[in-house]
Amino acid sequence: MRTYSLTLLLWGSMLHAIPMMLSQKRTNTHLHSERITGLSESDGRTLHRTKRGWMWNQFFLLEEYTGPDTQYVGKLHTDQDKGDGNLKYILTGDGAGSLFIIDENTGDIHAAKKLDREEKSLYVLRAKAIDRKTGRQVEPESEFIIKIHDINDNEPKFTKDMYTASIPEMSGVGTSIIQVTATDADDANYGNSAKIVYSILQGQPYFSVDPETGIIKTALPDMSRENREQYQVVIQAKDMGGQMGGLSGTTTVNITLTDVNDNPPRFPQSTYQFSSPESAPPGTLLGRIKANDPDVGENAETEYSISNGDGSDMFDIITDKDTQEGIITVRKQLDFENKMLYTLRVEATNTHPDPRFLQLGPFKDTALVKISVEDIDEPPVFSRPSYLIEVDEDAKEGSIIGQVVAQDPDITKNAIKYSVDRHTDLDRIFNIYSGNGSLFISKPLDREETPWHNITVIATEINNPKQSSQIPVFIRILDINDHAPEFAKYYETFVCENAKAGQLIQTVSAVDKDEPARGHKFFFELVPEFAVHPNFSIVDNKDNTAGIMTRRNGYSRSKTSTYLLPVTIFDNDYPIQSSTGTLTIRVCACDSQGNMQSCNAEALLLPAGLSTGALIAILLCIVILLVLVVLFAALKRQRKKEPLIISKDDVRDNIVTYNDEGGGEEDTQAFDIGTLRNPEAREESKMRRDVIPETIFQIRRTAPLWENIDVQDFIHRRLKENDLDPSAPPYDSLATYAYEGNDSIANSLSSLESLTMDGNQDYDYLSDWGPRFKKLADMYGGEESDRD
Repeated sequence: MRTYSLTLLLWGSMLHAIPMMLSQKRTNTHLHSERITGLSESDGRTLHRTKRGWMWNQFFLLEEYTGPDTQYVGKLHTDQDKGDGNLKYILTGDGAGSLFIIDENTGDIHAAKKLDREEKSLYVLRAKAIDRKTGRQVEPESEFIIKIHDINDNEPKFTKDMYTASIPEMSGVGTSIIQVTATDADDANYGNSAKIVYSILQGQPYFSVDPETGIIKTALPDMSRENREQYQVVIQAKDMGGQMGGLSGTTTVNITLTDVNDNPPRFPQSTYQFSSPESAPPGTLLGRIKANDPDVGENAETEYSISNGDGSDMFDIITDKDTQEGIITVRKQLDFENKMLYTLRVEATNTHPDPRFLQLGPFKDTALVKISVEDIDEPPVFSRPSYLIEVDEDAKEGSIIGQVVAQDPDITKNAIKYSVDRHTDLDRIFNIYSGNGSLFISKPLDREETPWHNITVIATEINNPKQSSQIPVFIRILDINDHAPEFAKYYETFVCENAKAGQLIQTVSAVDKDEPARGHKFFFELVPEFAVHPNFSIVDNKDNTAGIMTRRNGYSRSKTSTYLLPVTIFDNDYPIQSSTGTLTIRVCACDSQGNMQSCNAEALLLPAGLSTGALIAILLCIVILLVLVVLFAALKRQRKKEPLIISKDDVRDNIVTYNDEGGGEEDTQAFDIGTLRNPEAREESKMRRDVIPETIFQIRRTAPLWENIDVQDFIHRRLKENDLDPSAPPYDSLATYAYEGNDSIANSLSSLESLTMDGNQDYDYLSDWGPRFKKLADMYGGEESDRD
């Protein structure tokens, strides 16, 4: 068997004067067949071992090569290559043809691009040689590895561009705050390219950093937030173990000191001054005080209290949770005349003290508060908050029933006048003396009508009427025995015809409007005239009731249908009052059980014995009769009288219809109005103007009627004259008698007689009234010319 040997020659290059380490083992020996003769332990057969033509190891290349030429990796060669160009070298695997290229004739391998170990640190390639003519491999394919040798080309990078941390103020030295971390992309297994060391560039002397772990710690004791709250620390991470030439990166750490309660509250001044008018009601705000605390949040929360002072019971102080101020308010009503100045000692205390700092001193402070009371003009003050007065209902008018007292609380002690608020005493039953406040009665009292009177009395300063106050006065009217007892209700009592002697037919009780203190006690008896009644008796039951008893057997309705029994009722109070009530007892027919069947009708008609239903029935009948009468009268009035003239066409000689408006008093063509209106007109013969007179009739004369005749006689005479007048029409006609009676001393004021007067009136003055009266002036002014 014949074997060929392939040799790979790899030359390294130098980068930055760093020699490349070759780790491959060259083999230039020819592959040959070596026979080893020996016996096997089992069968004694001869064994043969064949050596390969090449061996592959790991090869290294520098990353980030920046030389002018491509980086030479090595040369692929086989002893089958005679140099005649019949063999072809082929390279496959990671980056073959792109990163790594091979000269197929000579077998030289080069790196075509810069390599970055951080992107890929290991490449696996396969090499083979083939015969160009036959296309067959002259040697079997084999693999080799190229590792990229790391250089320090990456600086350390922190996981965050900026860190934020906090630590309580007053922390001890070496207190850990935060840990920062940086990473390096270089190979940590080769050299010191990835070995990082931390250092602080900014933030000293307050903080320090551990060079290996990156933990930031405090470097100074008792750092106070009140002095400085924010710190900015710059941390550097450097590779190559921090040596010169190493790459570095930085980050910023913002550190905040958080607050702790290490400061007590402090008042900015030791004494405060406030004032309040004496009229300030409880709860009035007087002022605010504040103890300053440099701490914040709950560490600055302060509680205010009054520790001592002569005004601790007159004032309060509360804490405003939003502003941490103490609010001083009035607790009780102030009085300038009683005390003008109060002194308080106010204490401010932290509500959340920190035990670690109690040794610094008490976490509280005190201040003195002085409050002066201002005098104002106060209204009068009554001696009591209210008054209760009791008076007998029989008290006489003008009697004094009580007194109210008020005074001016001011030092001036102004005079006071009293009055009653009439809105509370509309009936003006009570009045008051304005000078001394004595109440007296103005009208009689009646407890049964109004047992209580609630009035308001007003006290007003005379010098300053605006200053006034009111007080309620409750007046209780005490009862006296001024009402007699009477029956509790109306009793409808009956007795059966078959009643036996000693039978109870009615139980009566009484009521009294009075209210005696010991309660009511009534006594019943018959009036003295009927002390021994032959038919009935009364038995007092001693419980404010009495029983009506029969005294004989049997009663007859036919003889007596109703009995009247007068009963006297007495009370037991002083003075004793009594009244007499009469019971109406009807005799009725009853069954064997004593139930009423019927009573005499005549008894039902008695006014005292009429029931409610009977009275209602009677009233209804009366109302119906009245309604019928009213309706009948209304119908009578609505009847229309037949007109004298049915139609306008039925014209009679004594009734003329005109459709035009007349000329008034000046129109004298139709008839003489003056003659009709005035009986004193001359009774001389006058011809009718609306009818042509007939000469066959003689004109009759009538006697004058102005000599104080009666109106009735006047009408009868006129009627008789018309009846006997031969010239009167043979049918009904209308005759008008407008007799006004005798004349008066002042004569007639009417203008109807103006036509009968001899003289004519002068209307020339109408022309002086202006153009509006020109028409009247023309009508009346041209009268004489018309007559002419």
